[in-house]
Amino acid sequence: QVQLVESGGGSVQAGGSLRLSCAVQGLLHSTYCMAWFRQAPGKDREGVASIDSSGTARYAGFVKGRFTISQDNAKNTLYLQMNGLKAEDTAMYYCAADWCTMVATAGFLLGGRLGSSGYWGQGTQVTVSS
Repeated sequence: QVQLVESGGGSVQAGGSLRLSCAVQGLLHSTYCMAWFRQAPGKDREGVASIDSSGTARYAGFVKGRFTISQDNAKNTLYLQMNGLKAEDTAMYYCAADWCTMVATAGFLLGGRLGSSGYWGQGTQVTVSS
């Protein structure tokens, strides 16, 4: 059974930091790669960062060096370190997994969605006050 369980969200002031974690169960590292998405109220879901099977990280333009995606395969955990948080970063953040061939495509984050074999976590709320 596939499970993606996020944690680490919370409320911070602008300029602060948070580290999101996603515990992953039931997926093969050789087949599935990971990403973070977010959705603010009234807005479409958007890609934040992804990491492919070679460890190459990709980021949405709005990240601008503030966020870092990483993974610890031994712990089956995905991370998103977020620094320099802004009020506009307020959103529900979702951990996601999809086939590595999908995650590695240039438009994967721009699409804001997964393929038919993808999985979503339940989300963790991040609120940034200005």
